[in-house]
Amino acid sequence: MIDHVTIKVSDVEKSKLFYEKIFKVLGYGLSFGEKGIFYAFDLGKGFLFEIAQSANEDKITSTHIAFRASSTQVVDHFYEQAILSEAKDNGKPGPRPEYTKDYYACFIYDLDGHNIEVMHDSWQS
Repeated sequence: MIDHVTIKVSDVEKSKLFYEKIFKVLGYGLSFGEKGIFYAFDLGKGFLFEIAQSANEDKITSTHIAFRASSTQVVDHFYEQAILSEAKDNGKPGPRPEYTKDYYACFIYDLDGHNIEVMHDSWQS
């Protein structure tokens, strides 16, 4: 079981606002943090997703992280909110049968180019 994941961002305050908006759709909220340094979001069951200010904004390395959604409608809503919050499209919501028969997902790039996926699969229900 993973306890937390931390990604480096170029502007931690702007990224905090971005993640607060898009995580609201998934029912996640800000847990704690330190202004200008880092923030942790509670994803439930003790798991945290953290963003931390990079010391060198020119050396942000892209990461792929996938979050589970409770329905395909939540995937759609997440994508809409992310795009409205300045994310870039990396795959509109839709079926991904190349993964599993009932896999449904969207992909966005966050403000620093991290590939964020939100997915739903019928095996989750």
